Amino acid sequence: MNIFLILAFVFAVLEAVALQKDWFKLEVIAKPGVMIALFIWLYTSAGLSGVLLWFGLGILLSLVGDVLLMISLDRFFLVGLVAFLFAHVAYIIGFNIPLPPVSAWTIILALMIGLGGARVIRRIIAALVANKQGRMRVPIIIYSMVISLMLLSAMIKLTDLSWNASAALLVSIGAFLFYLSDIILAWNKFVSPIQGGRIYNIAAYHLGQIMLIAGVVIQFSK
Repeated sequence: MNIFLILAFVFAVLEAVALQKDWFKLEVIAKPGVMIALFIWLYTSAGLSGVLLWFGLGILLSLVGDVLLMISLDRFFLVGLVAFLFAHVAYIIGFNIPLPPVSAWTIILALMIGLGGARVIRRIIAALVANKQGRMRVPIIIYSMVISLMLLSAMIKLTDLSWNASAALLVSIGAFLFYLSDIILAWNKFVSPIQGGRIYNIAAYHLGQIMLIAGVVIQFSK
């Protein structure tokens, strides 16, 4: 196993411990450490040329979002949301070079993701309105659409014959965990507190990013 992949897992565990114990000094090291380790792993294992540049950019934009939300989840939430929005856009571009053909599987997935996401987002929007945070409705709706498209783009790889089966499975599960982590974060912040919500959020997020990049490395490694 690559040393930088091991470091990503180690930092992810340390971040969970830091959140549980409220050790901010450890979080300052551990949280950015996960994405830095993943970026170095991607660069040393597969490079950053061609389509890989977009995945590398996605990691770096995620790192920016991580740092902003770590500094202040409330004060920098919208700016952090924008950073993650562009991270998802970068991943979407990476997954769609070249554009995959539209199939029945694509349509079924799109409907499943769209209908499931719509139910969740309606609940979050209702909570925003009730809490007089209506100004967040448009950013949240836009973000939810983009992350849903990222999830769809990753899961389409399951039937893409140009992708290694293991790589496709990893990016699909990773994208779903990333998607789930954002739902946990939004629900915990806007709808109702979830016991241990921040830990569940960050655990799903880090494991999702690790699996997503692992799939990319397997697919495009030198």
